[in-house]
Amino acid sequence: MSKLVIVESPAKAKTIKKYLGSDYEVVASMGHVRDLPENRLSVDVKKDFKPKYEVIKGKEKLVDELKEAAGHSDMVYLATDPDREGEAISWHLAYLLGLDTEDQNRVTFNEITKTGISVGMEHPRSIDLDLVNAQQARRILDRLVGYKLSPFLSQKIRRGLSAGRVQSVAVRLIVDREAEIRAFVPEEYWTIDAKFIPKGARKAFPSTFYGDIEGNKIKITNKEQADQILADLEDAEYQVVKVKKGTRRKSPAPPFITSTLQQEASRKLGFQARRTMKAAQELYEGVEIKDMGAVGLITYMRTDSLRISEDAIKEVSEYIVNRWGKRYLPDNPRVFKSKANAQDGHEAIRPSMPSLSPDQVKDSLTGDQYKLYKLIWERFVACQMSNCLQSTTQADIQAKNYLFKASGYTVTFDGFTVLYEEGKDDEEAVGGALPVLEKDMMLKCKEIAGNQHFTQPPPRFTEASLIKTLEENGIGRPSTYAATISTITGREYVVREGKTLKPTELGEVSTKLMKERFPKIVNVKFTAQVENDLDSVQSGKTNWVQTLHVFYDDFAETLKKAKEAMEGVKIQLEEDKTDIVCELCGRQMVIKMGRYGKFIACPGYPECKNIKKLVHETGAECPKCGGKVVLKKTKKGRVFYGCSEYPNCDFVSWDEPIQEKCPRCGKTLLKKKGKNPKVYCITEDCGYEKTETEEE
Repeated sequence: MSKLVIVESPAKAKTIKKYLGSDYEVVASMGHVRDLPENRLSVDVKKDFKPKYEVIKGKEKLVDELKEAAGHSDMVYLATDPDREGEAISWHLAYLLGLDTEDQNRVTFNEITKTGISVGMEHPRSIDLDLVNAQQARRILDRLVGYKLSPFLSQKIRRGLSAGRVQSVAVRLIVDREAEIRAFVPEEYWTIDAKFIPKGARKAFPSTFYGDIEGNKIKITNKEQADQILADLEDAEYQVVKVKKGTRRKSPAPPFITSTLQQEASRKLGFQARRTMKAAQELYEGVEIKDMGAVGLITYMRTDSLRISEDAIKEVSEYIVNRWGKRYLPDNPRVFKSKANAQDGHEAIRPSMPSLSPDQVKDSLTGDQYKLYKLIWERFVACQMSNCLQSTTQADIQAKNYLFKASGYTVTFDGFTVLYEEGKDDEEAVGGALPVLEKDMMLKCKEIAGNQHFTQPPPRFTEASLIKTLEENGIGRPSTYAATISTITGREYVVREGKTLKPTELGEVSTKLMKERFPKIVNVKFTAQVENDLDSVQSGKTNWVQTLHVFYDDFAETLKKAKEAMEGVKIQLEEDKTDIVCELCGRQMVIKMGRYGKFIACPGYPECKNIKKLVHETGAECPKCGGKVVLKKTKKGRVFYGCSEYPNCDFVSWDEPIQEKCPRCGKTLLKKKGKNPKVYCITEDCGYEKTETEEE
């Protein structure tokens, strides 16, 4: 063995080994090998934030194996992921293996294909210390904020709380949105909607009241005003007074970057950010494809660049022409402009082989891998296709002194929409085609009515809209969003209600405390500026130690003042209280957080040590024994339902029990969610089930 290549994951190692051949040994570091130990701060603030790294617990044997393999090799290549974290892992490996960081031994692969690996191996370089220092600065800053602030929150509110430079701002955004929703006062407004039929036609088209014949918009605020206009329009004649026709060009969305991939997978697939990144990582590192072996199907999935290689554009252009014809190819390849602060080291997220369609690899992929590959492939192919052309019609319709407006469009050339259209957070009403309308044409009013509406509060954040807001405000980086959302939900600052994110009382109370005592930490603009400063370290413009001093010196003083001002103060959460009276001492018992989750305890501890299990009752009866059905969670947090009489009763179900009883046997029904929701009975020999459509 003469050449050793160290990557991060076994899957990636397997794929790369296939292309490099027998002259190379490819091994995996299994991610980070050295880090700040978890059980202490491990940062010497007084010595310019000197970190005290150690080999990660449990990886000592792996490090010894890597040292042995390196010792038997003539050349060691560090081929960890092509980003900030990957660069830091290579730096730590170089330290542990005694390699010179000035050596040309760092290689990166934008895609795990034969071409991508050949290009990477042909261009080795030395470790980028600016990238390493940027990672160190972020790691140390997050450690300082977390380890200094979390104990303060735990002491003042509840044990086990955490704070973070990005997570605290994310919680604040969700809390502030909830405050907006509560403070929102709906305003009444009315529309007058009509349906007209042109002479000689059968089908009616919709139109909406606009204002007076001078073109001034009239706002209708109550029923009386709407009724007055309707009364004025009795026996009115309706005439087309203006028709405007045009052509609208609709362009495709750019290829994915990390944040837009997470947003679109949330909208279209219902994937949480962590699930998206897991499937993307697998597609990048390599999947066993029938008749092809291990292949990396997409380019690197942590990127904020919209750049596309010329080879990829050429390949996808040929595919488009062969499949749909030359009309579907624009005159010139599309070039998309990245954001000003984007790191252009990688391409956008795209299929590594654009000609490899999702259907060709479907049988070799898991469900999540296939859905995500299809999304990435369609988005990329569509971004190099022709515009969608639409013929638009706008008509003004006069009735006495009033004006109605109607609009619609027809697609004259589908272009990229034959394959893909971007999802939206708020689905807009889409107008259909209008019949042929001409100026001075008389119309028959088929129906007309006033409709009451109320203005709506801003919607709660979804994962997609939160990620979009974080990115727009420069909070965190796309590669951290999945972990941030997992943290704030796992710590119960935020709960999921369907697809939306709602703050808990804990989230609101902790955010209030942070606003009062640490306003900069939860200030959106300040946090964005810190991100910019950290990016300056990455580009070599700023010294990382100086950047930490600017932030930490002020933070340490703020923390000191907060501790002094709140000495002896303890904030009691309303949600911590229960209606259960302690049978030993008579106190009202409370919910506490322990090492293994929540439990009910007497507040009189240590005098009274009475504790109980915390049980979430559903109100449903067990369909097997008639006991109470309770909500439970797996170790990974997935909700399921079981009987409170366990182990005497073995009833368990992923599907939720409902209050409705089976009309055949009288037992509790279960509700199965999904594309075709239904309620059903599990009682033997009953077999009752009913789809939601039938219920409606």
